[in-house]
Amino acid sequence: MILNFFALTITITKREISLEKALHDEYVKKIFEENRKKLTIIFVFVNINLVN
Repeated sequence: MILNFFALTITITKREISLEKALHDEYVKKIFEENRKKLTIIFVFVNINLVN
């Protein structure tokens, strides 16, 4: 009987991010969500006009 054992080591490190990076990421996320909502509204409007 042959037994094969594989050892998997996972190292978890805490990422240190600066306050500026965190604020920038939040700003980018906010802008992305706003643009997604605008595009959704435009897409719905265009589709309604194409149907009529």
